[in-house]
Amino acid sequence: MLRYALQRGLTALLVAVTVSIATFFLLDAAGDPAEAIAGPDAPRETIEQIRAQYGFDRPWPVRYGEWALAVAGGDLGTSFLRRQPVGELIATHAPVTITLAFSALAVTILVAIPLGVAAALRPDTWVDRWALALAVAAQAVPSFWLGLVLIVLFAVTFPVFPVSGDTSWLHFVLPALVLGTTSVPAVMRLTRTGLLEVMASDYIRTARAKGYTGAPLIVRQALRNALLPVVGVLAVQLGGKLGGSVITESVFALNGLGRLALEAIVGSDIPTLQMLVFVFALTFVVLTFLADLLNAWLDPRVRLA
Repeated sequence: MLRYALQRGLTALLVAVTVSIATFFLLDAAGDPAEAIAGPDAPRETIEQIRAQYGFDRPWPVRYGEWALAVAGGDLGTSFLRRQPVGELIATHAPVTITLAFSALAVTILVAIPLGVAAALRPDTWVDRWALALAVAAQAVPSFWLGLVLIVLFAVTFPVFPVSGDTSWLHFVLPALVLGTTSVPAVMRLTRTGLLEVMASDYIRTARAKGYTGAPLIVRQALRNALLPVVGVLAVQLGGKLGGSVITESVFALNGLGRLALEAIVGSDIPTLQMLVFVFALTFVVLTFLADLLNAWLDPRVRLA
């Protein structure tokens, strides 16, 4: 297990370094940051002064090296737009996004896994067809449209939940439903497929011959192995929710990292956007690494492969 963890950890580290280089290079190549800071009507002298002031006139490998060393030392840069340390901005906005992401993940698990189990236990019946239909509908509905519909129904017509803000758990109910619904189709279909395969396996037939039936057979024998692929998908989905909540946070006026990223894009705030993209990508890398370790712990065949 230790050898497997070290191998996966080294791979994750190499991916993180590659992501940092790609992030820095792509944002650097997207446009002249000096012109973005100075504005469209700024004279050429001002632009050149800003380029020299921030070091934009130096080659990008040199600037990447300085940026990487600064990040490794805990200096995430300073926002061009807010004139605040980027680390402080991320620390201020991250709790909202983390709360929303985990709430949405809970919605996904509570909806998708029971639906997948029900569909697998009743294949080719009305239960299976309705579960698949709900998954298709959840995948087809745009998240911003679903958010607006929920606001109209449960915040305006029936004022059960607040429309915007993030000061209490009630503010996260509707956005968590919206963000969690987007992940239901993938998790539900994977749960259904995995459980169907497991239920047709030899060891399940042996367990039935020994007297296991009903819930003990499903929970103790089948579900653990059927959910192994779901673990990795949930890790990726969590990373997606942490980094892809821009639309949901905008619709519900949540002051999280997604809204900060949108503000950085509109305001051409390169240091903030650069660090946010890197943090989002690094989150995917770390969560995938943890999912690999969890899969290896649950199934020894993974680490022996």
